[in-house]
Amino acid sequence: MIMIRPSRPDEGDRIIEIWRGAVDATHDFLTPEDRLAIDEMVCGFLPHAPLWLAVGENDYPLAFMLIDGGHMEALFVDPARRGTGIGAALVRHGLTLHPAMTTDVNEQNDQAVRFYERMGFKRTGRSPTDEQGRPYPLIHLEYRD
Repeated sequence: MIMIRPSRPDEGDRIIEIWRGAVDATHDFLTPEDRLAIDEMVCGFLPHAPLWLAVGENDYPLAFMLIDGGHMEALFVDPARRGTGIGAALVRHGLTLHPAMTTDVNEQNDQAVRFYERMGFKRTGRSPTDEQGRPYPLIHLEYRD
């Protein structure tokens, strides 16, 4: 059974482990240099960010979501648990808190784009680069029931 709860300060290592595994499984479009630079940036803030965790047996984190002001900044699932509904459960939880939630997704991550569209998100725009100006286009999405 999956439960959703806020993250705790002592879970930073597991959160980074989930992030790295998920990125390695889904972001094959990143250059090795960009992957390392993003990893360094993420390790500096993610363990301390207020996250929602999906936890399984023994309260073990399996996925996480970061929402800031109604915008989902991150959703990452342990690659061993992809396709089991954990990501969808986190998104549904986020939508109970923010019914018009928005998010951005890398255009090259086709699986993520399809996932969000199946969840009811609609495209609202596109940016030619990511937030750091790297050549990874973003699709802007908003939930519309």
